[in-house]
Amino acid sequence: MAAATDAESETTAETLSASVVGASGFTGGELLRLLVAHPNFEVAQATSREYENKTVGSVHPNLRGADLRFSDPGDLESVDALFAATPHGVSMQHIESFREAADTVVDLSADFRLDSEAEYDEWYDGHVCPEYLDEAVYALPELFREELAGADLVAAGGCNATATLLGLYPLFDAGVLDGDERIVVDVKVGSSEGGAGASKAGSHAERSGVVRPYAPTGHRHEAEIEAILGTGVSFTAHAVDMVRGASATSHVFPDSPVSKGDLWRAYRGAYEDEPFVRLVAGGGGVYRYPEPKAVAGTNNAEVGFELDPGNERVVVFSAIDNLMKGSAGQAVHAANVALGFEETAGLEFQGLHPVGAP
Repeated sequence: MAAATDAESETTAETLSASVVGASGFTGGELLRLLVAHPNFEVAQATSREYENKTVGSVHPNLRGADLRFSDPGDLESVDALFAATPHGVSMQHIESFREAADTVVDLSADFRLDSEAEYDEWYDGHVCPEYLDEAVYALPELFREELAGADLVAAGGCNATATLLGLYPLFDAGVLDGDERIVVDVKVGSSEGGAGASKAGSHAERSGVVRPYAPTGHRHEAEIEAILGTGVSFTAHAVDMVRGASATSHVFPDSPVSKGDLWRAYRGAYEDEPFVRLVAGGGGVYRYPEPKAVAGTNNAEVGFELDPGNERVVVFSAIDNLMKGSAGQAVHAANVALGFEETAGLEFQGLHPVGAP
């Protein structure tokens, strides 16, 4: 899980062409924001049926300086890398045309995250091209860096799954957990998770001031978490009054006594050399534990923990920006690894403080 050293990885200064399919949504806008400033990518195409021929800045006001217009996704140009920020179910319908258009495809939907057709039958609405599932590599470099190197089909993880996995995986990797323990996960997410075309429940008037359970059981991201950890989890998601962010609190009950030293060794061993993971575990000041506000707009993740020896429990905290580390930032990070670029290229923004609600 440790990041590759300079001696272990080769970087290149070449510039590759890139397109973003589904570029008018929140995630598509974040992809464009990252790619137009990326030293190794030049954006050749941004697609949107709804906004064809309109300027990108008319939809994403933060990109008004970008010299780009939306084009029809049916007219894909040939590029080096294609990022698909489409709704679930779309990429699997068009994966052949995506792969014809680009040498490397990074999909940000759920269409290639799982390993088997049976899992899609159980958690989604089936799959129309399961033959591609074995080729796809899950996009979290912290867990799958070696597999991502040279990959040509990359599947970005779900934001809730990403937050949960970053918090829990080190405990499995270090042997603190072995898969037989009880694990309860509660995730609180911002309204942008619903996308630019969110439902009535995602409107400002309905969302303001709430802490609303919207997936008490059976959230689809459970499938990713369980597949990677190799064990079941009890997962609940709440909608809360913020725009950006996913905050996961995981309650785990190890079979054997665990010390704070054991926990520090597990997390430092996993993340000490990772460029985008910060350990925040009960220090001083206002921000004593991971918070989405502290990572808003960045590809950073904060991970922390607290030991509850009286209840034989470890509480694990993790926080990300769902549009960045949970989606667009993760996708660009994975593409950097797949294509041999510097891992942090295009992702150096460290965030702002103070800021409003993320």
